[in-house]
Amino acid sequence: MKVTRESVSTTEVTLNIEMDAADEDPFIDRSYRRSVGRLQIPGFRKGKAPRSIVESYIGRTALLQEALEFMIPETLDRVLRDEDIQAFVEPQIELTEIEPVSFTAVVPLEPVVDLGDYQNLRIERAPVEVTDEQVSEFVEQLRPQYAPWETAEHPIQYGDLLNLNVRGEIDGEEVVNDEGVDYLLQSENVLPFPGFAPYLEGLNESDSTEFTLDIPEDYPRPQFAGKACQFQVEVLSVKTKNLPELDDEFAKGVGEGYETVEDLNNHIRELITQDAENTALRELENQSLEQLVEMASIQVSDTLFTRELEMIQREHEQAIQRQRWDMDTYLRMMGKTEQEYLEELRPMANDRLARFLVMRKLSQEEAIEVTDEEVQQEIDQTLESMTDITPQMRRTMTSEVARDRVRTSMLNRKIIERLLEIVQGNGDSSESSAEEPAAESDATGSVEPALESDTAVAEESDETTDASEPAAEPENETENPA
Repeated sequence: MKVTRESVSTTEVTLNIEMDAADEDPFIDRSYRRSVGRLQIPGFRKGKAPRSIVESYIGRTALLQEALEFMIPETLDRVLRDEDIQAFVEPQIELTEIEPVSFTAVVPLEPVVDLGDYQNLRIERAPVEVTDEQVSEFVEQLRPQYAPWETAEHPIQYGDLLNLNVRGEIDGEEVVNDEGVDYLLQSENVLPFPGFAPYLEGLNESDSTEFTLDIPEDYPRPQFAGKACQFQVEVLSVKTKNLPELDDEFAKGVGEGYETVEDLNNHIRELITQDAENTALRELENQSLEQLVEMASIQVSDTLFTRELEMIQREHEQAIQRQRWDMDTYLRMMGKTEQEYLEELRPMANDRLARFLVMRKLSQEEAIEVTDEEVQQEIDQTLESMTDITPQMRRTMTSEVARDRVRTSMLNRKIIERLLEIVQGNGDSSESSAEEPAAESDATGSVEPALESDTAVAEESDETTDASEPAAEPENETENPA
């Protein structure tokens, strides 16, 4: 076997590997043993024909083709061991010749990451202040929730709950036929088609109306886009909400523990404060990680970046499919070409890969790790908190895949916690680090930097990127006090 290094850099090495007959023979023999049982060769019982007969019957090239699936990866593993090369992720392989088998492998090496003087990175956490106006606004949002629907004494207006009979036709074909359907009249309501709601404003109970609605050209269902729908609508009933007075009786109706409006306001202030503190904490996490990335020096293989870009592209396509769209429809709605779409993903891939690498490096510098005992304790606590857990659910949650996910999530949490200690000037790295950083181990629990996530198609996520996959994002919505 002939192995040559075509190019070598600090981040990747390209190997040209040319095998000879002696190298290929053991793999072809395995291919023969796998194939002979499937062949019916005249004069031989199935599975009993010798290799020479099989080779003459189907050809050596056919055996060689089947052997490639294990020949190339096993040969590459051997070459990497012999050459003392440690691949950071799966190499990129290209078959260049079939006889003799020759292939090229681009092998990404360990990225070179220097965090700089990260121990002196300092960021102040944004102060949290809750005003009386914020509390009042939240209370106002509660009033409609605790107001009953009552028969309206006014013409239809936005916010009313209607009960309708609706028929709609496009080109003589019925596309909508709903009887007695409840319809909340809101400007953002795009059902059954965008622009339907305004035609109902000002009508009264028992009124009927007919109108033609032009469906937008960019409507996501192409069979309807740009067409006109003729509607017939009958208003069966109109209900509205009369907002309750903000008094002690209202507070008591919100939930137990609120005897007065003051009790309710105090609790809401606590909730808003907690929400603001969570938001400030997440902002501090993002700022800390962003500045850590900015001050770091990162050298990484182009192959690694390409893998990350491809991963993000797959995530976006899966998100689009979950919305029951295809990629062409999405691009048409966004007014973008495929190339423009991919160019927009590149900064996201670069940022996510950089965050992954600096977090991974920080875990090594600070000797941050998660023990098997910690993982088991986390799983046990999760199981204890669940009710009606089935044996299948228990097996799933205690599987190796689940354990790896738990370990990754806990590790990410520890890394971010340590980073926050550093930027706030709390704690000494010597207290949390061992004498020797865990540089030899894969501190992320996975050498694959492509992150798994459900990325929203329409917006780039601002959440903190972890060292292997996104950690659970803390709750940031102020909960309903009820």
